[in-house]
Amino acid sequence: MNTRIQVISRAFALIVICSVLFSVHAFSQAKKTSKSGKPLVVFVTGDHEYSGEETLPIIAAELEKNYGMRTIVLKAYPDHNSEKNIPGLEALKDADLAVFYLRWRQLPKEQLALIEEYLKKGKPVMGFRTSTHAFNFPKDHESVKWNAFGEFALNSPPGWGGKAAHTHYGHNSTTDVTIIPEQAKNPLLTGVAPAFHVSSWLYRVLPDYPVKGSTWLLMGKSVNPDKAAIDNPVAWTGTNSFGGKVFMTTLGHPEDFRQEGFQRLVINAIHWGVGKKIPDTWKGKMDIQVPYREPK
Repeated sequence: MNTRIQVISRAFALIVICSVLFSVHAFSQAKKTSKSGKPLVVFVTGDHEYSGEETLPIIAAELEKNYGMRTIVLKAYPDHNSEKNIPGLEALKDADLAVFYLRWRQLPKEQLALIEEYLKKGKPVMGFRTSTHAFNFPKDHESVKWNAFGEFALNSPPGWGGKAAHTHYGHNSTTDVTIIPEQAKNPLLTGVAPAFHVSSWLYRVLPDYPVKGSTWLLMGKSVNPDKAAIDNPVAWTGTNSFGGKVFMTTLGHPEDFRQEGFQRLVINAIHWGVGKKIPDTWKGKMDIQVPYREPK
């Protein structure tokens, strides 16, 4: 029995050591980036369903190769189903843009403090899909306020369901996306097709979200919904409760990333987020072949 306990203890210690080493490496990379003069984009990933930790590194590599940026991709550890550890969040101290793709995490307070420190600086944020419900703490937990991350950071509904009636129109549905006519000349939509189709089932955010003062960019129409459906905005900009500029999209199914219109939107939004001129032309479509997985 003692031998078994020793083995378990050693395995746990190894996990802790690996987590610390990962954090040190990410922080070191951020310091190097801050001296390079190139903007640093930090991607924070951890979702059970949409493979954000696989799609976003491809975006990150493209930013480094073709758009003069530096990137760090942080991932839930030891895998995407780990809800309580995203090592390396110290990198946010030097980030010019934080990009979140999270779903129902329960991070420790010291990691949440690093995210909060970033937000309180009023620095720009970007979010994908399930980041509307990035955290899922029990009602009596000391960190329960983070369940409303979507609202206070991304101008979206404050978590899944609830009074906001934040829901979707069924896993067998898809979405037709169109540019809102009044935003046709918005630089963020440079090169984005006026209409395209995505695999994401449409999220309902209306009537109360995006928060007042947000600028709606794209509208989604549910195809083959499982209930009576209304059109909903699927991408918007604005200013969050900390004074930071926001780009949020409820799209983000891995098959969405295969669509050139969506790829262009993401590249544009990241340029906008770091304060760089949005490219009039871009380096071309990326090959993103990442599978969807059913959440556990």
